[in-house]
This record gives sequence, C-alpha cells and structure tokens, in this order.
Amino acid sequence: MSDDFERAFAALMARGPGRMVPDLSRITALSELLGDPQLAYPTVHVTGTNGKGSVVRMIGALCSAAGLSAGTYTSPHLQTVRERLSLAGRHISPTRFAEVHDEVAALADLLDTRLREEQGDQADHVTFFELLTAMAFAWFADAPVDVGIFEVGMGGTWDATNVIRSEVAVLNEIDVDHPQLGATAEEVALEKVGIIKPGAQVVTAEQSPEVDRILEAAVEAAEATLWRIDDHVEVVDQRLAVGGQLLTLRIGDRFVDEILLPLYGAHQARNAALALAAFAALTGDAFEQMDDDVVRHGLGAVAVPGRLEVVRRDPTVVLDGAHNPHGAAAAATAIADSFSFNELILVAACLDDKDVAGILGELRGAASHVLVTQGSSPRAASLQRMHDAAVATWEGTGVAVEAVEDLTQALEIAEAMAGEGDGVLVAGSIHTVGEARDRYLPLGDLDELGDDDEVVWEPDDEEDEDALPEDIDVAVALELAAQDEDQSAFDEAVERLLEEERDD
Repeated sequence: MSDDFERAFAALMARGPGRMVPDLSRITALSELLGDPQLAYPTVHVTGTNGKGSVVRMIGALCSAAGLSAGTYTSPHLQTVRERLSLAGRHISPTRFAEVHDEVAALADLLDTRLREEQGDQADHVTFFELLTAMAFAWFADAPVDVGIFEVGMGGTWDATNVIRSEVAVLNEIDVDHPQLGATAEEVALEKVGIIKPGAQVVTAEQSPEVDRILEAAVEAAEATLWRIDDHVEVVDQRLAVGGQLLTLRIGDRFVDEILLPLYGAHQARNAALALAAFAALTGDAFEQMDDDVVRHGLGAVAVPGRLEVVRRDPTVVLDGAHNPHGAAAAATAIADSFSFNELILVAACLDDKDVAGILGELRGAASHVLVTQGSSPRAASLQRMHDAAVATWEGTGVAVEAVEDLTQALEIAEAMAGEGDGVLVAGSIHTVGEARDRYLPLGDLDELGDDDEVVWEPDDEEDEDALPEDIDVAVALELAAQDEDQSAFDEAVERLLEEERDD
C-alpha cells in the first residue's frame, strides 16, 4: 500500500470515525466549496435498517450491465476504507484515494478554520464521514459517472449523504437499531423518510402499518411516486441453486426468470426485487426497451462481501455481518434454507452498543455449539458480556457455550471442531466479519488491482480470455471475477454453477 494512502488514511482517521454530529451545515458548506459535485449526476439514495449495502451493490451491477457507469458509496467497510468508494464494482485505488482526499481535505481545513473563527474553539470540525462522503461526491463527478448510488450511513434526515438530489429513494425494512435514531420503529422511520425529495421515485420494502403511515405521509408531502414490493415488484419464484439461488422477478406486468443470484437467503431475493424496482425507476422508459438479459447479467454479477459469504470449504465457513436482531433472524433463516449442515458452530462477537442478547437470541435455534469472543474494535462488547449473554440464551438447550480470548483462536477451534458436513458461522458485527475475512480472503488476494480507476464495464467490452483455475472454489471464483471486472472469467464461473446445478 502506498505511503500517500497511509498518510491520507491517518489524516482521515484523525477526524474521528465514530464522531457523529446531526447537522448538515458542514457537509453543505464543504460541498459548495467543491462546486456541489453531487448535483452533477443522477443519484439513488438507499436507507433502511438492514440490506442497504446489498441493494446499493445490486443497483450498481444492474447499471453496469446496462452500460451505465455507476459509482457506489457504502458503509461501513470490512477490510479497507477504499471499499466504500467504488466505480463499476471496483474500489478506488490507493493512489487516487490519496489524491481525492488531499483535494477535499484542503477545503475541509479551510472550513474548519472558518468555523473556529466564527464559533470559537468549541466549533465542530468536518467529521470522518462528512469528509469521506465529500470525497465520493468529487470522485464520482471527476470520473464522470452516469449515476451515483449512495447508502445512508445512519438514519436519513441528518446523514451527510442527504445533500444529494436523490431522484430515486429506496427504503428497506425499517426497525430499531441505532439508539440515536429512536426507541421505536416509528421514531426511526421519521428519520429515514427524510431522504425523500420533492418529486422523487420512492421504492419501499414491506413495512409495519405504523411505519407505512409515516412513509405514505412523507411521499404525499413530497408529491413523490411510491413503488411497493409485492405490488409493483415481487419475488415470484425462488429456488436454491449451487452458489446462490434462481429467481423469477415480476416488475409491473413484466416477468424475468432464470436469474442466478449468487447470494443466499430470501432476504437477498427481496433485496434484488427492491434493486430492480429502483433501477427501473431510475432508467424510466429506457427500462422497457432493455432485454431481460440485462437484468440476469446484472444481478448475476453481484458480490456482497460479508453477507452469508462462503469463504472456505472443508469445513464450510460462512461470514455474515448481522449486527442487530432483525439481521440475525434473516441470517438464521437463510442458513436453514440454503445449507444442510449436520451441526453448526457459531463464532460470535458483537459491539457493546448493540443488543447482544437479541442478536444471539435470533441465532438460538441455528447453533449446535457456540464460541463467543471479543473483537479487536475499541467498541467491542467484553468477553464477559458475550459469555453471560450466550449462557443465558442457550440455557437448558444442551448447547455448549465457550468463551475464547480472541477471534483467531476461536476460528481455529471451530475449524478443528467441525466434522464432515458441519459448518461454521461467524456473525455478530461487521467488525468481526472484517477480521475473519482478513484471515480467509486477505486483501492481497482480492484487492490488489493496481491504480487504474478508469474501469467501466459495458456488455460489449473486450475482456481478457485467461481462464480461471479449474480447482478454485466457485463462490470465490465469482467474487474474483466480479471484482476484477473480468467478463470471460465471470461467464465461466456462472457456467460452472449452472453445470453443477444440472448435475444435481
């Protein structure tokens, strides 16, 4: 990694990655100093309690399949901050990251100085997230992209991403997660509907009646157009396939079948439906003229690291970033529906500000053995808290609970413990999954792609014909091909999946 990147990253971290200020004044002023680059391209804004990052990546993949240059902004990251800024599915390079950081940070420093002069030493300075968001605005404009797709960091109304124009707003299922947003789903919804702009196209997952009333009021006030899952778009058919699932989706009166989605779980099928609706809303009349293969190829190319991601075979190790009860419930259901493990060993570590008991409670019926540990994050729940919550969760079930000092040791124990046909699930937080991913899929294997950011895949591009090794795991082959933007390699991986499905 370049010295310039390390210097830029250190400067970014010095702004406090966990510091949040519910105020759009700094990001608004910083964007104005940059010339409001976020207004230079159409934007899609995605919020909700879970599934935001998956939907963003799916919309981006659909755009790429249609020949549109798509920039995606997601958070948090698993292994490197560069994951958060991607163009055509490829992370920003270390060199370009440093360049964009330096350009934006120079203006952020000027703004910080101005704020101190006006408000004194107690003035809030530009935060980590605000600076990173402004970097995405600027990088996408410089590329230039055809569309920017932004995941809300937290909430909606006061999130730094909320200065985009957001022609399309997507609201995944809304529930309680961050205590800062409210103690009830209705309070959380009041924050999240803040991304709905006047005249926008609004795509929503199924919501509770209380949340739905808040959503409808916000749509009406904005004179927006509402697209509902199961009304305007739905999952008509979902079948388990090798490496993921085969879907049939309906949008309006149109049905698209034989979609090979390389992700597990009914929740990801619903995310795919939301993404398709957002893509159709974004492209308008042009969508009606697109071939169904655009949808098949786009959703077939999706890679979502850390979401029911298989990173090892023999034993099978699955990573899932579930960090609240809602996400844990989806993971437990998907594990039961998509895998046939004899026994499942759970390795869990959560953050201290999360509902640890609630997360473990949703995984209660899935695990045959439990290893709890403490992550390396300063925000990690203590080993004692993890152990106490786990003992209370599995009390009387006969499931053994062990406390292990660190994640590496816990993974080694789980691997040794797993027999033939058994699986290992690593869950509890994004930070935990990122640490585990460093063990199984180091950045050197998947992320050292050079400093060329000018990668915009289109269906007719000529690509490298080098074949993938025949013995590579198919799930890893798909991710390598997708991240390298190697179309021939991706096609080969998909064909192997289909052959295995036919053989079954």
